Amino acid sequence: MKSVTLRDSELKKAAEAGMDEFVGAVYDAIMNAAGGELTAESMAELNASQITLAAYVMLRDEVMDGGFVQLIHNGYGGFIYLNPFAKVMKRWGLKDLSNMIYSTHTLYCKYGSEIEKDCTDEEFMAMFEKYEEFDEFDDDFVENEEDWTAMIAAYVDDHLNDFVTEIIYE
Repeated sequence: MKSVTLRDSELKKAAEAGMDEFVGAVYDAIMNAAGGELTAESMAELNASQITLAAYVMLRDEVMDGGFVQLIHNGYGGFIYLNPFAKVMKRWGLKDLSNMIYSTHTLYCKYGSEIEKDCTDEEFMAMFEKYEEFDEFDDDFVENEEDWTAMIAAYVDDHLNDFVTEIIYE
């Protein structure tokens, strides 16, 4: 198991700055322990909570930037939809997000292989019209992201030992 360390001063500073910064500080510590990227090898050395937080941050960043089409096109579809991410979100208290993941999973199964294909920038931009079934979910995600991130931050704070193995006090 990889040791995920975080300085107490960094954690406090992030918490004071807000939920995004708090989640970001814990995520950064996890990614640092994983060598900067999640691979099969690095994930084998992280626990389920750490991997799930990383998945949430990746989901949030991709969907907020370009929606579910971008998430899938950039290769994160399998990571989100072919793992128990939705189930864990429900367990963490994010039932609406869990339901959204299950709903978009159906669309991923229907269109994922087409969306994941290499394409030009013009072809990629055309996907947003072609796969407009994702639009409602994109809008719903944007509307709820702040609340969901706050819920994730509260969960992480309440279960910090599941995410950070060592806090360095200075």
